Amino acid sequence: MAVYTEVADEELEAFLAAYDIGELRACKGIAEGVENSNFLLHTTMGSYLLTLYEKRVARNDLPFFLGLMNHLAAKGIHCPVPIRSRKGEMLGELAGRPAAIVSFLEGLSVRRPQPKHCAQLGEGLAQLHLAGRDFPLRRANALTVTGWRPLFEACGARADEVSSGLAAELGVELAFLEANWPRDLAQGVIHADLFPDNVFFIGEKLSGLIDFYFACNDALAYDLAICLNAWCFEADGSFNITKARALTQSYNAVRPLDAAELAALPLLARGSAMRFLLTRLYDWLNHPEGALVKPKNPLEYLRRLRFHRGVASPDAYGLDR
Repeated sequence: MAVYTEVADEELEAFLAAYDIGELRACKGIAEGVENSNFLLHTTMGSYLLTLYEKRVARNDLPFFLGLMNHLAAKGIHCPVPIRSRKGEMLGELAGRPAAIVSFLEGLSVRRPQPKHCAQLGEGLAQLHLAGRDFPLRRANALTVTGWRPLFEACGARADEVSSGLAAELGVELAFLEANWPRDLAQGVIHADLFPDNVFFIGEKLSGLIDFYFACNDALAYDLAICLNAWCFEADGSFNITKARALTQSYNAVRPLDAAELAALPLLARGSAMRFLLTRLYDWLNHPEGALVKPKNPLEYLRRLRFHRGVASPDAYGLDR
């Protein structure tokens, strides 16, 4: 279970007393999630999610994350809404950790996304980008191209423990991305972590987007590239062009990509693969014995990186220039 901080009953009751959400009926730790401690609260007024932010989430970033969810919800995006205390505060403290309560979203994530799911994701992602245009706060992306070299240097010496020749391949790839990364694309608020487990469906209809704790300001098309990697590859490593076409065309119908974004999409997808390869590699090599969360295999993203390296145009993702 991904609960890193246990909460005593007395502490929880004192914390909840500051909110108008009814009397607590049940509190259960949630196994999903790798960054924070999450608890499902059932009260006499409904269900809520309590999150304790662990050390990997900077306290100074929390006003951005919570404010963004509040802003997007007001614009009609289905996402968790921060619950304010009686003092009007979205952020409190519990068990020595920053903590917040948000509304509970109904729905389930899909384990094996189909093209129909990808189409709804593309539409929802474009709507999110449009809704975030006037969000006043800013947060730099710590895991964009400028953040990849420190990650590489932290684990590059041991990369060959995972796969022979991996260190050299990543070094060459990183140098290429640093030299060629696009700097002039349309910018805005991006989710930056919209994997299938962060998207809920009820039946076949998208019901909500969750986990905004990597959200930041960056190239909007980079968010689309992240989704191409997260949603459009099969378990055997093959790329599913049908899913990619459903994703990109539904996105493009709501927020049309300009010529520069289209031309840059293969490079953005390549960079996205590098970003998740490096963070997974770091976690794989630095996984504490007995840790509750199993690290994800970085080599999945090495195969995706190699695929994107061979892509010459956005046609490969179902888009025409």
